[in-house]
Amino acid sequence: MTVPKVFRYRYHQPVPPPSARTRVAVADGVGGDPAAAAQALERFDPVSVDLLLGWVPDGQLLPGLERYADVATVMGGFALRGPIDRGAVRYVTVRLGAVPALLGGPLRPDVLVAPVAPVDGGFLLTTESAWLRAAIDAGAEVHGIERRGLPVLDAGPPIPAERVRVVGQSSAPATQVRWGEPQDVHRAVAERVVSLIPEGARVQYGPGPVGTAVIDAIDRPVHVDTGMLSDAVVELDRRGLLLGRAYAPYSGGTDVLYDWAPGRAVVDRVEHTHDPVRLAGEPPLIAVNTALEIDLDGQVNVEAVGGSAVAGIGGHPDYAFGATRSVGGLSIVALPTERGPHRTLVERLAAPVTTPSHDIDVVVTEHGTADLRGLDRAGRRAALAALWR
Repeated sequence: MTVPKVFRYRYHQPVPPPSARTRVAVADGVGGDPAAAAQALERFDPVSVDLLLGWVPDGQLLPGLERYADVATVMGGFALRGPIDRGAVRYVTVRLGAVPALLGGPLRPDVLVAPVAPVDGGFLLTTESAWLRAAIDAGAEVHGIERRGLPVLDAGPPIPAERVRVVGQSSAPATQVRWGEPQDVHRAVAERVVSLIPEGARVQYGPGPVGTAVIDAIDRPVHVDTGMLSDAVVELDRRGLLLGRAYAPYSGGTDVLYDWAPGRAVVDRVEHTHDPVRLAGEPPLIAVNTALEIDLDGQVNVEAVGGSAVAGIGGHPDYAFGATRSVGGLSIVALPTERGPHRTLVERLAAPVTTPSHDIDVVVTEHGTADLRGLDRAGRRAALAALWR
């Protein structure tokens, strides 16, 4: 059978690691220093190493990936788009909330290379926690790179000093991530979304122009319970509209965020941030995600278009599922009706389904809102088709 080009980047044959090989996980996110990580990896023979990566921001790609026996990632997109398309990196199709189970099973790492900061009682992680503590819990030996130029945002507790072997130091600053300035169409979508957010709700937003526009448009106090903290949260706090402590497994912004966040313990492990029971609890969770495209049944693709990797599954399905189970909550997909010259509503998705239709409550565009709750298949298709006319 010929595999369509649009799917080819996702169907590389898995490479099971022989027992003689060592799986080395490299911490992801804005706290990475590829030069320091590469130096830490020099302790290993690359032909016997299986690398495991996560979210790699642009500019953070490790050099020499082709030297390793196998390279896999649990988060596609960003700096890994090209390597995934070329087949140099295998993209493991997993939602972020399920990554800890993989790390305790078939993807258990022997070593974790991670940025750390010394504190009383041991070490903390820095700008992200995400799946790193799951790797440690699975028994990975922590090869820590002391980071003097990073804010310490980890909610803790400290990793015991005896679990960490310091192998290097770095004073490189956190990566500056700019998610794109919202345009008029994104702000039009956001105004409709904000009308669906009650005061006191928990808000999850996807980073990017739509998510930024939503946070900018909020005019009532809310909690932030999301997958990626960005500069937009700082502005929400400055307006006096941020309730309690913001939660996320990752931070990704500029010095606006990195100067504001220290001491707030805003990044936490994914077992907490993506716990479906917690997400379904109170206050109500309003999950606001976007999409590359959505089909007439309400199925969502956030991973690929035109045969090329764009992003990863991430927490999109985790938050959508949690919001649909949250009494008073909503799982919202918010997107413009066009992406460049192409309509974002399609008859058939260009990639496998990221989030199923039954985990989408409401779809919002600049033209209106389609409430899909309580509808059958035919009703959902009619509501979505009307929204793009």
